[in-house]
Amino acid sequence: MRRAGGRVRRVWRRSLQLQVVASTLVISVTVVVVLGMFLMQHMMTSVVEGRSAAAVAETTANRVLVGGYLNQSIDEPPKQPAGGADRAKSPSDAPIDRAIQALADRAGHPNRYSAIIRNLDQPGEYRATFNIDPRSIPNALRESVQKSDLNVTHRHNVRIFFKGSQTPVPGWAIGVRVQGQNALTSYELYHLFPLTEEEQMLSSVRQMLVVVGVGLVLLLAAIASVVTRQVVTPVRLARQAAERLAAGRLDERLKVRGEDDLARLATQFNEMAAKLALKIHQLEELSQVQRQFVSDVSHELRTPLTTVRMAADLLYDNREDFDPVIARAAELMQNQLERFESMLTDLLEISRYDAGAATLDVDPVDVRDVVLRAVADSEALAERHSTRFDLRLPGEPCMAEMDSRRVERILRNLLFNAIEHGEGKDVVVSVGADRDAVAVAVRDHGVGLKPGEEAMVFDRFWRADPSRARTIGGTGLGLAISREDAILHGGWLQAWGAPGEGSQFRLSLPRVAGTELRGSPLPLVPPEIEMRRTWRGHMTPVLSPALGDAGLNGGLHAD
Repeated sequence: MRRAGGRVRRVWRRSLQLQVVASTLVISVTVVVVLGMFLMQHMMTSVVEGRSAAAVAETTANRVLVGGYLNQSIDEPPKQPAGGADRAKSPSDAPIDRAIQALADRAGHPNRYSAIIRNLDQPGEYRATFNIDPRSIPNALRESVQKSDLNVTHRHNVRIFFKGSQTPVPGWAIGVRVQGQNALTSYELYHLFPLTEEEQMLSSVRQMLVVVGVGLVLLLAAIASVVTRQVVTPVRLARQAAERLAAGRLDERLKVRGEDDLARLATQFNEMAAKLALKIHQLEELSQVQRQFVSDVSHELRTPLTTVRMAADLLYDNREDFDPVIARAAELMQNQLERFESMLTDLLEISRYDAGAATLDVDPVDVRDVVLRAVADSEALAERHSTRFDLRLPGEPCMAEMDSRRVERILRNLLFNAIEHGEGKDVVVSVGADRDAVAVAVRDHGVGLKPGEEAMVFDRFWRADPSRARTIGGTGLGLAISREDAILHGGWLQAWGAPGEGSQFRLSLPRVAGTELRGSPLPLVPPEIEMRRTWRGHMTPVLSPALGDAGLNGGLHAD
């Protein structure tokens, strides 16, 4: 279910046409439902009001008719009820029989209405038309009629029962108290109006509205799909062309049809692609020229540098025989020549990477030995900066296939960088290994890195603080070359840092050369920093009512 839901979400996010059609469907369904409910409610109100008015008018007319019959003399010979009237046994029922027969004749059919007449003085005596069951009259309606004045009508919604049928019919019961036999007796007159035909009509109208609404929604969805397709198809073609352009196919262009907005978009896209291709071609040529220039200059400077180096070594070796000022100049020249030589070496190395000529000399190596050699090369510099190394090496060998010269150069650059920015504090060097990878982390406790500088620190010639003077020197290419060395091994070189917390650089390499690196045995964020963040994340500010705002400072409690 989760996979299916994920696929649906991906299709939804990627398909503009699906989103437009789905939105149109939702809006259309909402409008159709609201409109259908409004029309249905209006129709029901009209039918109910019309039926109610007809029922009240029928009841009023029949009340006068029944009152006339009930006020006739009881000695007059009664007319036998026929057709739809039925009666209970009574010794003096001629007026009631005449009245109920008259109501049955006027109704003609039970679908129009049925009637019941009850004698208040004889509760068991009643007359009914069309086999109507007296239980159709609720007790609440009878109590209202009995307590009310003469000729006052009361209406209730009821379920109408017929004798011999167990299925009730929805309808109304309208009751009124009528006086008869010269004010000597009162009668209850009830009219029962079934609503079967009205319900059937409303059901048919409801079904028709549903069918029409579904058809309308589907029609709107089809229209939205066709219209959206006309817009989405050019946009999809533009997206595919942009992807191919981003993949390096700089000759990709869109077909221009017409003069509408999409045609103008295609025209502008083609112009942009042409200008972009031209700029990329110019930049490639410039980059090639620059790489060639750096390579040529680096090689050409080797010969004069070797000559100057020989002369400088001669002067440096004999500096004790010179005047102190000249001896100091020889020392300065020696230092600057070493720096210049280091610069040329870095430039040559970076030019090899740019030309794709860098190769690996892979051998099985114990990473601990490589770390110890890099630390030994950095000891003199660390002593000058009052920095101490804290080595955390595993007790077992950490073998991996690597170019030890390049890895050692990476570690030296990381150690030099930690000494440079560590402000004299300890530098922690950790080594970790698992089944597939080995890692080395170099941690300093200096100024740290600002947010966003973790990636910029590997850019060529980039410096975190340009105003800060270098104490070690260098070309600004050390970390850039280190990253290229790590990538050449199929590994990672990553950085973490925070202002005031220092920084940590992690080198992760696969144990077997050429295999894909999937993880690192050491964390990028130092464990103590991660624990501190976790602890702070579980801190809950508690505001004490007695302390007021001061509770924010003094009311921190761990969960």
